[in-house]
Amino acid sequence: MQLLKSLARAAGTLALMFTGGCASADADPQVAAAPVPAGPALWKLADEDTTIYLFGTVHALPSDVEWYDERIAAAFEASDELVTEIAMDDQLKLTQSLTGSGLLADGQNLRDMMTPEDRKEYEQAMIDLGLPPGALDPVEPWYAAMNLSILPLMQSGIDPASGVDMALTRAGAAKQKDALETIEEQVALFDNMPVADQLTFLDATVEAVPEAAKKLRELIDLWVVGDAVGLAAKMNEGLEDPALYQRLLIDRNANWTGWIEQRLNQPGTVFIAVGAGHLAGEGSVQEQLRKHGFTVERVH
Repeated sequence: MQLLKSLARAAGTLALMFTGGCASADADPQVAAAPVPAGPALWKLADEDTTIYLFGTVHALPSDVEWYDERIAAAFEASDELVTEIAMDDQLKLTQSLTGSGLLADGQNLRDMMTPEDRKEYEQAMIDLGLPPGALDPVEPWYAAMNLSILPLMQSGIDPASGVDMALTRAGAAKQKDALETIEEQVALFDNMPVADQLTFLDATVEAVPEAAKKLRELIDLWVVGDAVGLAAKMNEGLEDPALYQRLLIDRNANWTGWIEQRLNQPGTVFIAVGAGHLAGEGSVQEQLRKHGFTVERVH
């Protein structure tokens, strides 16, 4: 599927997707018309007794990227509650869920599922990454693709442990926590794909390995200066599969919009941190909230 190929070729896009998503290149006129502040994009909506901040994150960063500016600090420190895509505190459960869902049935072998040409390219990519060709033989194609998306990033100094979501979770240890999705729901987005599509995803990920770190750094450069429109455009180069686009982005954003509407019924200040792609372009969380009659403003 073209979208799977594009996600894999973007490589760094996964760092803005899971926990995170992709976004449309179409600009939101209400955002584009305002002057763009320095620093990552932050939005706000509020009623009489509730304030909700929306902050787009990158899930893997070089450790030297400075992003926690005065705007973000003021919003975060004023918030009683931190909401992320999944519960970031329970990393053991995340690892167990990924590993358990990602294992092939007994007797199956990942490389045996590939065409001879794809297998040759895959084995060379594993060797280039310093891994034995059979290191991922027991896992499903989607899980192998996830690993091959992250490994070259980590080898170039881009670490999920330095990601924004983890940093906020550590800084907000005393805050109330909530999540928009369960770990199982995020895993199912890939685990439930047909095997043929998973293999397409894996093959495209293999092809993207040499440029993975470079592509993510290009996305980070746009994110860190708050260029939400440019970020959306960069992430969406070549996305052509409307069904999967609907599944990975629009439907999830709609669910999160419903969650935000319900949360506005309770008083307090909430800081929501989700993949930056969910907060840019057509179908974004802000756009869906505006269609429901809410005012969402960029924080300058």
